[in-house]
Amino acid sequence: MPHPKLRLGVNIDHVATVRNARGGAYPDPLRAAKLAEEAGADGITAHLREDRRHISDADIEGLTEILTVPLNFEMAATEEMQAIALRHRPHAVCIVPEKREERTTEGGLEVAQDENRLADFIAPLREAGCRVSIFIAADRRQIESAHRIGAEVIELHTGAYCDAHAEGRTEDRDAELARLTEMATFAQGLGLEVHAGHGLTYDSVGPIAALPEVRELNIGHFLIGEAIFRGLGPAIEEMRRIMDAARAGD
Repeated sequence: MPHPKLRLGVNIDHVATVRNARGGAYPDPLRAAKLAEEAGADGITAHLREDRRHISDADIEGLTEILTVPLNFEMAATEEMQAIALRHRPHAVCIVPEKREERTTEGGLEVAQDENRLADFIAPLREAGCRVSIFIAADRRQIESAHRIGAEVIELHTGAYCDAHAEGRTEDRDAELARLTEMATFAQGLGLEVHAGHGLTYDSVGPIAALPEVRELNIGHFLIGEAIFRGLGPAIEEMRRIMDAARAGD
């Protein structure tokens, strides 16, 4: 039996990072989102941070108006972000950890120590029709907690695997991949849909794309960087090609 198609979500945050470096209107993240759609993206991911360092409120509003593919709204578990999500009602909401001083999302959300608050936090989002995803490490305890609080989806943090791959630490890479593989199977067994992302490149995406339990990859920074050299459409098309080949076992 063939594996289900692997979806690609393209994160456009860092188009906004470049725009905000000059404080003008270009490059426009909404234009990037439409180009990503045309190139075969199955969804668009955007992280509205508390400090608005890249994506802005106006970007989220514009995305909800123009997209024909699902919007995955990444956000911290704060009242402000909950209110924004309830106003726009995106297809999916991914709850991520957020620290003001970090350059990027450095690890998975600590769910196990905050179950009651997070369960109360996501309940109105689910009632509003949003699919709720939790961005977590490949850790059994966190996965069990995500399941208990009512999340429908988990997104496994692939950063440690990608770092080990990039730095040539083969033993660590293989150990991280084994952990991701085991926890993807475990999560699916609980009835959770499994996504993955963070740090994936053309060189590292194959083994993750090949995991049959993983239904979606969310990739951003690498694709925006690669777009400088080959254009956003071709960059996405190449990622799609590599993912599909890995999924097919080629």
